[in-house]
Order: sequence, then structure tokens, then C-alpha cells
Amino acid sequence: MGDAAVLVEFADHVDLAINAAIQAIVARIRAGRAPWLRDVVPAFAALAVHIDPDHIGSADPIELVRALIEEHGRTRATSTIAARRVEVPVCYDAEFALDLEPVMARTRLSAEQVATRHAEPDYHVLMMGFAPGHPYLGGLDAKLAIPRRATPRPVVPAGSIAIANQQCVVYPYAISGGWNVIGRTPLKIFDAHRAEPSLFLPGDAVKFVPIDRARFARLADEAGTA
Repeated sequence: MGDAAVLVEFADHVDLAINAAIQAIVARIRAGRAPWLRDVVPAFAALAVHIDPDHIGSADPIELVRALIEEHGRTRATSTIAARRVEVPVCYDAEFALDLEPVMARTRLSAEQVATRHAEPDYHVLMMGFAPGHPYLGGLDAKLAIPRRATPRPVVPAGSIAIANQQCVVYPYAISGGWNVIGRTPLKIFDAHRAEPSLFLPGDAVKFVPIDRARFARLADEAGTA
């Protein structure tokens, strides 16, 4: 990736176990604080190691990164990384579930069944991407694994929760998107003025908690997203 980053690929498909191993390696690399390391960024089945060229002298950056990955990969059997747990209230009312009708038609589930199947699993943040604060979550019920919309929306409302294929996303603010929207959270997903701008981080455990319209309104008022 140019002269200041190396991309390390572990697989050519999304695998929850591989992603978990990558998240653990990334955490240990960051804790090691190598002087030549600018950043390490995890993805679904890869990670990017960003290097400060002024701190590596004549060393081969690929060999440096290879040694770094081998060092931290060997310790995964005896080291555990505690994941943060993020609870996300979500309202599945038709007002917010913009794609509920086509989702019901494709899955042959009722509105209540769609909400139940979506909220039941434990999710994990596989990576952040597409836009700042935009999480890709693994763990979606297989019955809800449907294709993206044929036509993306120019604007998806902030806090919208949407599904496609085997994943779920939460739109951090009003942006374009082509996933199937089935609900909305009143939480402020991304705020550049917070100490930690994004509500989500790679590796987080996520649980969706169904709420009614009245509670959505109260929480939205408290969060300033109403």
C-alpha cells in the first residue's frame, strides 16, 4: 500500500473466527507500541500496518511487518482480549423500518419475527469502514441474510439499522446506502466532539435491545437526535 503501509491478508472471505484472531493481534500490536508503527487498521479478513519510514532506516518494511505479525500471532492461544459490550436500543416500528415490507416478503416472516430474529443474536464489530463511525457487524440470523437493495437510497437517516447478506450496519449520520433498513436507534452513533467519537470500535460485542416508539422519543431527546 505505497511506501508507508503494508496490507496483510489472512483469508479471501469473511470468517468470524479469523476476524476475532485479527482483532486480538491488532490489540497486541498496539499495546507493543513499536517506534516505527503509525497505526494498525483491521478489516474483515486483513489488516493494514502503517509505517513511519523515518524510523525504519534501511529495513525492509514487509519483513518488519511479517515479524510483527508472527510475534503477536504466536501468543493468541495464551492471551485473551476483553471485548467491550455495547447495547443499542432499536425501534422496529414501520416509521423507521423503511424496508420492512420487502424484507418480510423475501424472508416470509412477519414484522414481529423480523424484529425478534434481528435482536436475538450477539453481534461483533468486524470492521469500521465506508464512513467514519460506520460499523459492519457479524452474527446476523441466517434467515435475514438477504441481498442489498437493487437501488441505493441517496440519503439514509442517521441511526438507521440495516441488513444485507450476512451482516448488519448502523448508519452513523445521514448518508447514502443500499442496505435494507429495518429499524432505527435514537443514540448518537458518531460525534466528532466526544473523546471517543464513534460509539463502536472493531472487536466490540453488540446487543440490540428492542424499544417502543415512546421510549425512542425519550432517548432521542436525551441524546439530542430528535
